[in-house]
Amino acid sequence: MSEPNTSCAAFQQIAAVDPGAVAVRNIGGTHTLTWGEYAAQVRAVAAGLAALGIGRGDTVALMMTNRVEFYPLEVGAQHTGATSFSVYNTLSAEQLHYVFTNAGNRIVLCEAQFVGRVRASGVPMQTIVCVDAPVPGTVSVAQLVSLGRHDFDFEATWQAVTPEDIVTLCYTSGTTGNPKGVEISHANLAFECRAYASVMPVDFGDRMTSFLPTAHMADRVTCLYLHEFYGTQITVVPDRTQLPAALADVHPTIWGAVPRVWEKLKAAVEFSVANEADPERKAALTWALEAAGRKAEAQLAGAPLDDTQAAEWDKADELVLSKLRATLGLDQLKWALSGAAPIPAETLGFFFGLGIPISEVWGMSELTCIASVSPPAQARLGTVGKLLPGLESTIADDGEFLVRGPLVMREYRKEPDKTGDALDADGWLHTGDIVTEDADGYLRVVDRKKEIIIDAGGKNMSPANIENTIKAATPLIGTLATIGDRRPYITALIVLDAESAAPYAAAHGLPDASPAALAAHPEVIAEIARGVAAGNIRLSRVEQIKRFTILPTFWEPGGDEITLTMKLRRKPIAEKYAAEIEHMYAPERPADVHEPLTEETSAAQ
Repeated sequence: MSEPNTSCAAFQQIAAVDPGAVAVRNIGGTHTLTWGEYAAQVRAVAAGLAALGIGRGDTVALMMTNRVEFYPLEVGAQHTGATSFSVYNTLSAEQLHYVFTNAGNRIVLCEAQFVGRVRASGVPMQTIVCVDAPVPGTVSVAQLVSLGRHDFDFEATWQAVTPEDIVTLCYTSGTTGNPKGVEISHANLAFECRAYASVMPVDFGDRMTSFLPTAHMADRVTCLYLHEFYGTQITVVPDRTQLPAALADVHPTIWGAVPRVWEKLKAAVEFSVANEADPERKAALTWALEAAGRKAEAQLAGAPLDDTQAAEWDKADELVLSKLRATLGLDQLKWALSGAAPIPAETLGFFFGLGIPISEVWGMSELTCIASVSPPAQARLGTVGKLLPGLESTIADDGEFLVRGPLVMREYRKEPDKTGDALDADGWLHTGDIVTEDADGYLRVVDRKKEIIIDAGGKNMSPANIENTIKAATPLIGTLATIGDRRPYITALIVLDAESAAPYAAAHGLPDASPAALAAHPEVIAEIARGVAAGNIRLSRVEQIKRFTILPTFWEPGGDEITLTMKLRRKPIAEKYAAEIEHMYAPERPADVHEPLTEETSAAQ
């Protein structure tokens, strides 16, 4: 049997492997969809959309939480030959206006809670399909399906889809200006899935959770598309706060997360150990984490454990660590990955030490998603692995990483000038990342080219490296923005973590968990100051944060300061907080500007 070259052909092949197997489910398995049921629904949805005039060259938008119903609707749209894409549920009406206008969709499949915003976008829609509740002026999924004609030729329709057709649009979360619509073809997608699976094996029935927004390319590739090509079982997680319950329910065999989720898991483990009430259990957990820490340190240093340390880790694994992985729901993993943003090597090392097979990936929407990775057994923590087979790369004179090959996007939709800026005449994608490559082909991402800091002394520094190192030292920090371009020393704007604020306040008996109250509280300031000092130890002297300000607010994804994919909008931040930044460089340190709290400064106080 020939390898499928479109998502439709892949789905049809996979759905026939075991029609009775569960393909998609919710947490707890009270709502499931077998491959056979799924395939029937895909056929019915495609027929209904075709009756509305949707076919090759058209565009269909989806706007909903992670739910079982998403899958047959999304895959049904693919089978008409249309380009199907998801929008972030947090987009404003104004932002939806831009995206819908650029995409050219005339149909939206959404939940009732989003209908008002879709209409407020001002973009005329032929049809709004409401998936979960009746809303006047919309049609239900049942009504959509009832529109399907008996003479609709489903087989001929999906078989007419070609590898060069556009399967999806991914709207990049640009740090300035409107997002760009990256056009991804079926050929891009087929190559991505096969190349990735050749390095990180994926099998029919592998279990995965979908908890990132379906507009996030990481979710689309690792959940939706690997699911279509290889038959993974997806458990949907509609709210990220349900993720621990989902992991305990699913015990995934393959799993990925963005750095912030890994950092939260690390903090949760450390918190539970620190607050363990039973002295014997606490001692055992502490001993096991110390053994895990030695394994992590050895891996980060590129050196093996000595025989004594290896034997101790094996004993810790048998008695404690294996049970800890089972409690987390991460005991049956073939592989785990971190991607979408840089992650501190120490965080990767922590999970490696626990016995979790983890790798860091690198990529971007313009490269379909993942472009480099190495299997956990070959991973070098702190690198993003090797380029996927079939891709070429080169490093420009200024250090920018260029990639060429079958993963490179078609273009930015309706943006020929920006496409020309990103893609040169020889087919090289200019990634905008500064990347180094060692003699064995392992890649290390330094930072975005346009974000490198050059201080007053001419020293080039990566703000992302500084930020990730500091964040790894304390879970209280949600985001920080490094300041220092053409400045005499490094400072930082620090924002507390919105999810950690209330638990921290409760644990420490603080009556007010608002960001303003916590930012001014001496205990919080001291905790952050200790974390900054601990992170500074891992940085060179010129990279170390000398002063910082804790802002009395939370930064929300999609807001002025960070994108929907948690990237810092550095220029808007510099403009919005210009006064606070200048305040940090005052000759005499103001009372509301803080310094790292080392043992020496603590004693002096």
